[in-house]
Amino acid sequence: MPSRLFALSFLVLLGLLGGCTRSDPQAALEAAVQQLQDNLEAKDSSAVLEQLHPQFGAQQQYDRAWAQRTMALLFLRHKQVRVLALSQSSRIDSTYDSKGHTEAQVALTGAEGLVPDSARHYRVRLEWWLEGGEWQLARLEWE
Repeated sequence: MPSRLFALSFLVLLGLLGGCTRSDPQAALEAAVQQLQDNLEAKDSSAVLEQLHPQFGAQQQYDRAWAQRTMALLFLRHKQVRVLALSQSSRIDSTYDSKGHTEAQVALTGAEGLVPDSARHYRVRLEWWLEGGEWQLARLEWE
């Protein structure tokens, strides 16, 4: 069960950053992070899965199927899901321009009504890979 909560956190974490345009790789990376957050808060698991790289992995043991199951559980359990970025930063890898990295402190909340009935704090690290002109989440780690 704790693994599933972490997975849920993972999905929420992804939407930490915001971006405006895709005119440069940094802005596109930030837009991908924002889109992930929006998709998680909209409880749109199919859109989140589209943002995951085919070789997605989390905590060096979980895969895309795990992410899908975790989202299903989270979305069934909570009427509302919110991802609050307490701090965040994204950057393009200085060696490989097709890799991006996001680090963030996030709070993940779930609620049945207006008041959250669960909240957790996570430190997350996301690795994004540029595939076909789109940033896809390839690796996720959290503490």
